[in-house]
Amino acid sequence: MEKGHHILIDCRNVPREVCLDDGKMLDVMARSASKAGMHVISQVRYHFGHNSAPGFTCVCLLDESHVSAHTYADLGLIALDVFTCGKTNPAKILEYMREELDLGDVTMKTLPRFMNPEGETDSRGEETALEEYNPQAESNEKALVAI
Repeated sequence: MEKGHHILIDCRNVPREVCLDDGKMLDVMARSASKAGMHVISQVRYHFGHNSAPGFTCVCLLDESHVSAHTYADLGLIALDVFTCGKTNPAKILEYMREELDLGDVTMKTLPRFMNPEGETDSRGEETALEEYNPQAESNEKALVAI
């Protein structure tokens, strides 16, 4: 039994203006998390480009965990990270974000978190097995064409 759901999202061919607008990204991330039924408890953003390549990092801390984004404006790339605990589906946040932002070509990897090793029991005494994550396996990666 997993204790959380973690998705790693790679966005390619993202318009430069999306990769530079940290304020809009943070607003959309917070709004999308709230719309998905999560509780935003804090937000922070930092815009790069003064002494480094242009882009930004922003994070929404959630009662249920977090949503983060890091952009590479010159390359049209965004790395999104969404982790939620419990039964909350992190893909809903991505779905709502795509309604408001052009995230280009999107791929994602889903990772269960806090899996127990084979034969061990979870806090309720239920036996669970650890499924090995293979980053090369196609079953771990999904291409999102349209939501």
